Amino acid sequence: MSKAEYEVFEALNPFFEVVMEGLRGLVDGDDYFDTIAEDAFFEFRYHFPGWPLTIRGRANLMASFSGYGKTIKLHSGDALVVHRSQDSRVVILEYEVHGRILSSGAPYDNRLISVITIENRKIVHWRDYVDSLTAWRALNSSS
Repeated sequence: MSKAEYEVFEALNPFFEVVMEGLRGLVDGDDYFDTIAEDAFFEFRYHFPGWPLTIRGRANLMASFSGYGKTIKLHSGDALVVHRSQDSRVVILEYEVHGRILSSGAPYDNRLISVITIENRKIVHWRDYVDSLTAWRALNSSS
């Protein structure tokens, strides 16, 4: 994809950067979406209104993420811890993202764990855990 095509995802850049740091040397691709296999499967292990529990395919993931910047603008990602699994295809990333809720200006600080399966240097499966209460509180805050 060209840089212009990634502009719609700019609000997520800190997420992309911390994940790419955690996957360095394990996947091929310069940008986050380039590292994902065409038919990858994503599981979101939390119930959050308006967000699907599963997404199949890179194109569908991109479509789901395209509206993120209308709600939240991230300014940093940090606290990265990388765990290697006994299964050499699996890596577990712990990390945090920080930003603002655009509608209220409220801070958004969340912790995540992503369990990622890689085959042929592409992400084929992603299981995501997030502090959904923190996200809900931030999105429903009046300041």
